[in-house]
Amino acid sequence: MTFYVYVDNSNVWIEGMRISAVQKGMATSTTDAMNRRISDQTWTYDFGRLYELICPEGQKIGRSSLFGSRPPANDSIWELARAEGFQVNLFDRNAANREKQVDVAISTQIMEDSYEHMKTGDKVLLVSGDRDYLPTIESLRKRGIPTRVAFWTHATGAELKREPIDFVPLDPAFDFITKK
Repeated sequence: MTFYVYVDNSNVWIEGMRISAVQKGMATSTTDAMNRRISDQTWTYDFGRLYELICPEGQKIGRSSLFGSRPPANDSIWELARAEGFQVNLFDRNAANREKQVDVAISTQIMEDSYEHMKTGDKVLLVSGDRDYLPTIESLRKRGIPTRVAFWTHATGAELKREPIDFVPLDPAFDFITKK
């Protein structure tokens, strides 16, 4: 079995900042943080540790891709991802400074890989909790390619937490992946 890994960097970071805000007492819950637009802007994560968590040693990896918005020049996560063997996919933000194209790019790459490289029994590991991925996951399932979703519990659509999807919450590893 080969794992194909797709990470939505912005979603990991944004939702991690909300969890950190709750832990620091800036908000009473992740829902409160979301509703009041509160986040701990100082929080960041260690990509190497996330990689270690989601891609266990000895597991055969077919492709690893990291997706996100074009970062500032001093953002080192992208070079670290490249060093870990991830393909980096960056997109410009729109005029309103909103992220665009990322979810569609992830789904497109998953589908392309599923037809060009994956075999029955291989597995997709998606690090994002958006319900937008349900059609892609269902298409894979029909062809014998299961999906594991690893993401923050509060930010994962209910449908992505149920069988036949294998949901793995990142929450228990929050301290482990928080950059020190």
